[in-house]
Amino acid sequence: MTVFEDLESEVRSYCRNWPVVFDTARGSRLTDVDGRTYLDFFAGAGALNYGHNPPALKKPLLEYLSRDGITHGLDMYTTAKGEFLRTFEDRILRPRGLDYKVQFPGPTGANTVESALKLARKISGREAMINFTNAFHGMTLGALSVTGNSMKRGGAGIPLVHATPMPYDNYFDGTVPDFLWMEKLLQDAGSGLNEPAAVIVETVQGEGGINPARVEWLQGLDALCKRNGILLIVDDVQMGVGRTGPFFSFEIAGIQPDIVCISKSISGYGLPMALTLIKPEHDVWGPGEHNGTFRGNNPAFVTATAALNEFWSDDALERSTLAKGERVDQAFTEIASRSQTVELTPKGRGLARGLQFSQPELAAKACAAAFERGLLMETSGPSDEVMKILPALTITDDELEEGLAIVGESVAAVTEGVSAR
Repeated sequence: MTVFEDLESEVRSYCRNWPVVFDTARGSRLTDVDGRTYLDFFAGAGALNYGHNPPALKKPLLEYLSRDGITHGLDMYTTAKGEFLRTFEDRILRPRGLDYKVQFPGPTGANTVESALKLARKISGREAMINFTNAFHGMTLGALSVTGNSMKRGGAGIPLVHATPMPYDNYFDGTVPDFLWMEKLLQDAGSGLNEPAAVIVETVQGEGGINPARVEWLQGLDALCKRNGILLIVDDVQMGVGRTGPFFSFEIAGIQPDIVCISKSISGYGLPMALTLIKPEHDVWGPGEHNGTFRGNNPAFVTATAALNEFWSDDALERSTLAKGERVDQAFTEIASRSQTVELTPKGRGLARGLQFSQPELAAKACAAAFERGLLMETSGPSDEVMKILPALTITDDELEEGLAIVGESVAAVTEGVSAR
């Protein structure tokens, strides 16, 4: 591994926790160069909802490449893009009664968030944004301005302005009425709050600690935005594409955001791809006003189309994800009940789940113990206090049980004998 340590930047992170050289992957398992196999409860930070190298997506991708299909196309019209758009409308938008224009803003989650912020400002003629405590929206400057984590914000090197954080759902542990502070500031001419262009929100905060917003909170936020003439942006980069059960994480609340940010698992194969979904009346872009060299990743269009046809022609995957999520919640609740000295709190929705440790440093130790036992998972939260799992939605029941058993062993290994605080 000396080549990585000698030549790669100190900014690298995940590899420090998993110091092996991975070589191959299939489904929910990765194999390193020494032949050891690891069960994956990380799934590319949510970019591999269908697992590694799913056969139903690999076959059309290889066929497309072997016939010299367009690989790089900017925003030119291509058969791969056309097939994706038709399939996305047929499989996703029309069955849900959603009417959105599709923008290809660039290949990453940060790209779609940046385009959403820019578009909201263009639509409204306002500069300010409202974001939420513990939010994470990306690492570029605009996305960082609406992100809460102080370490990530500090990396910007300049003041991050034009955004005001508001309390996310349950930030005050239920002791304060929903939107009390936000509504007061919006209504008070002396509050000093700049009139916002938009509110940007995650329905479940992933990097912020696996914090799910209640349905009534999301509905209340939607109504508040409508009353005040504020656009609503839902960042569904990590929680969309089925992670919480439905294709869009906001479906549970019955709302229709003005702008939706999608990336990570939309290609289905871990290939870079992002969408910005825009209500037609808000599609006020001028040609080329927001673009990017790699916004037309045609191999990703091919795998995305195959994924929609394979996994979203019915509700089987959604039902399976919800059932598996309930099984994880049950297992985490049992693990928490066995802990005598460390308070453990199960959190999450669908197959975005976490176990919060009252002693934050133990979450990373539990993840390290799991890695020693052949399981990949990460931490999240402002103090890395949450042991976070994002298994592939296609993980088998046996693999899920195997991983949950390792989680239980790992948590027990780091909490037994620890003094209560």
